[in-house]
Amino acid sequence: MFTKYLHRISIEGFGVLFFLCIGSVVAGTLDTKGNDTPTVLRCGIAKADISPSKPVQMAGYASRKLLSQGVHDPLFARVIAFEFGGQRAVLVSLDNLGFYNGTATPMRSALLERCKLDPSELMLCAIHTHSAPTLTLNADQDHPNNVEYTRNLTNTIGDLIERALKTLEPVSVGVGRGFSPVGMNRRQKVVEPGTDGIAKEIIRLGRNEYGPTDKEVLVMKICRTDGTITGVIFGYACHSTSLGPGNMMISGDVHGLAEQFVERNLGNEVIVPAFAGASGDIDPWFRVVPGFRTESGWIPEPVLLSSMLAEEVVNSFRGISELSHSGPIRTAIVILDLPAQKNKEKSSEYIGAANVTITALRVGDTAFIGFGCEMLHGIGMEIKKASPFKHTFVITHCNGAAGYL
Repeated sequence: MFTKYLHRISIEGFGVLFFLCIGSVVAGTLDTKGNDTPTVLRCGIAKADISPSKPVQMAGYASRKLLSQGVHDPLFARVIAFEFGGQRAVLVSLDNLGFYNGTATPMRSALLERCKLDPSELMLCAIHTHSAPTLTLNADQDHPNNVEYTRNLTNTIGDLIERALKTLEPVSVGVGRGFSPVGMNRRQKVVEPGTDGIAKEIIRLGRNEYGPTDKEVLVMKICRTDGTITGVIFGYACHSTSLGPGNMMISGDVHGLAEQFVERNLGNEVIVPAFAGASGDIDPWFRVVPGFRTESGWIPEPVLLSSMLAEEVVNSFRGISELSHSGPIRTAIVILDLPAQKNKEKSSEYIGAANVTITALRVGDTAFIGFGCEMLHGIGMEIKKASPFKHTFVITHCNGAAGYL
């Protein structure tokens, strides 16, 4: 884990303000853009392979010093663009850790300018796999292969957004949900001796088999007017960390492999972007294994977990029968300045405050709420519970990387 980036954010004293802002963004009462002109919902979808062609620094674990040693499974960028009555909403799902090293702002700025989007119309998201290239534009400090990769990635995303917007077609959408046990609470309680010699219970990253998680799998089905499937969106709250720092192979891990599983099952012409839910305290059931095990009869942990998740996505997809081709579409964006919680063990790293970007898209009776941070599952579940919409996707690693909330 890149601990230098992970500053815990406290919302004590800001709870009312925080949830008022969330409610305003979701309901569209802030400075939003919308158009209720009667029309039909349209959608365009695009996808491209973004696997690195050169060895790169890998994101997710500070202890990992070597460059990647190959590609186990390809990484992809997937884009879904919606349009209704002149209002657009674009969701981007990247098989990557997230937008650390200050990459969110320059990448978004380039994409907004090139694709002529308003800031609220773009949700730039990552599935949070810890086996993907580190994103960086810092040529002075980081590996040149990573800088080149990040620049090329930005161009590729721009190509995909333009392609999706140029291929908009009438669609109907429906949402269903399932449940998956793949995620596990990672706040393990252990007893360790304190500095005074007295044993104390503390929290470490690990396995908390009896701890709470958000098991919901939310699935959106996107159909053309002739009934053929063009895309499936799914969200699930879990770190993609079944692979640990010992793994040197590029991989989409749980979310990325699940995307590919669903695409194979539904047909390669169907594009399936995944989004990571509020999973700051949720790891996969099998976590940080050293690689893809190959002994006879063994199903590698990332493959097993991703298959379980993907099959629930497909089962939920098959149960969706109620479809709608109407809008409206609404978009909004707000930046909250939240105080950071002091880390008693690393007080010198206290940053004072963090800017958390919140982006909201409404497509009919479904809301997508994106947070530029890692969020604990309890907050995500409360947001879904309080949402006025029939379905609410809570998405993290979206338009920023502020820390833990």
